[in-house]
Amino acid sequence: MSEHELPAGVRVALWGTGALQGRVPVDELPRRALPDVDEVSGLVEGMRLWASLGERAVLVALPRPGDVAGMPRGPVELVDAATRAQECVFVPQLGGALVPTLETFGPEGDQGWSARWTAYPAEPVPTHRIEALDLGQIELGLRTALAGSTEELLRAGAPPFGPHADRGAARARAVRDGAGSWGLPDGLPPRALRVIDLAGTVLRLADAGLDAVTGSLDAATTAARAEVLRRLQGRATTALADATNAAALHLAYRS
Repeated sequence: MSEHELPAGVRVALWGTGALQGRVPVDELPRRALPDVDEVSGLVEGMRLWASLGERAVLVALPRPGDVAGMPRGPVELVDAATRAQECVFVPQLGGALVPTLETFGPEGDQGWSARWTAYPAEPVPTHRIEALDLGQIELGLRTALAGSTEELLRAGAPPFGPHADRGAARARAVRDGAGSWGLPDGLPPRALRVIDLAGTVLRLADAGLDAVTGSLDAATTAARAEVLRRLQGRATTALADATNAAALHLAYRS
């Protein structure tokens, strides 16, 4: 996937909500939401069903092992699949969810991506918690967490984000200067878009830091570094899902 790509579920929630509102044809959803994916199955069929039943919004959950906050209530198979994928989209009014399986295919050097979306039952979800979110506080909390995590890592003598830090910093500067768009649909509220930009950037930094090889560090510092990065990763993931869902409800009911 493109290194500038948000989680598939974030993009599908926003473009899918637009499709339910008739802003884009449902058949165009894979191209709009997942432009870097070569083969997409199950997504159009699920979205077309939701549209036919009068659903208005698509929301996203970004669960991690041990943290399924934001998930709709559903069978254990849904929770297991979404936790493995670390994402799912769901509809709050009717109930129901789609979970992606992202895979590469093709020979070495000429590989593409496929996304197979599997439908699961899920209960309807009240949206009052999302509607009550204070995106300003979410943004401030995430910026504070990023600064605190960076300082904590530097004090420990650990490299904060590894070899991908320069690219992550460039992305952050683009967001600050208003150049970061992530290819999302028009009409998103500015504050929600700003939090999505920030959370996507912080999540990429944390992921890059966890993937970086730190062989020069002792075991205790390596473990402490990973713990700090996982906390930051979790904070960014929650902020990204909350901001995406706030934006989706805005598209569905206020624009």
